[in-house]
Amino acid sequence: MEFLYEYGLFFAKVVTFVIAVIAIIAAIAGAAQKQKHKKGELEISDLSERYEDIEHHMLESLLSKDELKQREKELKKQHKEQQKKQKDGEQESAARLFVIDFKGSIDAREVDSLREEISAVLSVAKPSDEVLVRVESGGGMVHGYGLASSQLDRIRQQQIPLTIAVDKVAASGGYMMACVADKIISAPFAILGSIGVLAQIPNFHKVLKKNDVDFEQLTAGEYKRTLTMFGENTEKGREKFLEELEDTHQLFKQFVSEHRPSLDMAQVATGEHWFGLRAKELGLVDDIQTSDDYLQSAAKDKKIIQIKFETKKGIAEKLSKAASMSVERVVGKLWQNNRIFPS
Repeated sequence: MEFLYEYGLFFAKVVTFVIAVIAIIAAIAGAAQKQKHKKGELEISDLSERYEDIEHHMLESLLSKDELKQREKELKKQHKEQQKKQKDGEQESAARLFVIDFKGSIDAREVDSLREEISAVLSVAKPSDEVLVRVESGGGMVHGYGLASSQLDRIRQQQIPLTIAVDKVAASGGYMMACVADKIISAPFAILGSIGVLAQIPNFHKVLKKNDVDFEQLTAGEYKRTLTMFGENTEKGREKFLEELEDTHQLFKQFVSEHRPSLDMAQVATGEHWFGLRAKELGLVDDIQTSDDYLQSAAKDKKIIQIKFETKKGIAEKLSKAASMSVERVVGKLWQNNRIFPS
């Protein structure tokens, strides 16, 4: 009997342990499933309040108590008058300026967040509102930046004014996005332009041949593959590849010309880049101004709202992004080393 009692007690412990493990696994699986469905969330920030808080904090340090009291009375009076006018229908609600940031990578993967942000804005924006997109990108894959440009064009299609601000760089695919705007503003030494197409690929055929390594590639279709990394490239393949590059360049020039018809494409579509001051002379941008200046000026008569779609990333995706960013930093440094900088 004692043996059966001990065995029953042991069995009960095992069952309890197994149930606990199953419960933990189920909880983790449930959380993972929820995470899968909730791929991200929209963050909405009132930048107008932020500017007001900064101004108030500065004035608290600079004005006397009597001056602060007087200012608060005036602000309360102005606020009451505005509320009364809006109530009586004499004055409409303040126009809104929606702010979106786009810091593009080589593959333009940020376009997924851009899509969500623009969709959110378009669900509430009116023609009296405005959208400001701060673009920072040296370009990348054609299809990725083509889609990003199309997302921005959705704003134009809804007759909502679109302004692009370039504080650092909007070159190649970055400028493809920028040219969609009604207005482009640029910092004096931001980099713009680079309306051209680039493709480069290493070829290890000679190394493989030297080491008696055969490489086979089977295709159906004469131009399924033109240039390869391991096979022997032919003049015919190169010619076809160059033809494709030229066609892409023509499409790029056509796209820019449609959105900024006043540009001299023969002058600006050479693949060169220019600093903001020179870009304005060429017509690539409309005004020399930083996004901070633009927002601070707009805050006087518009409500400024920042929209950001934050995606939820798993550990594998975070590690992948970190590795990708490291590669892009190296590429960026190599790119910068071939550019002119002030001493």
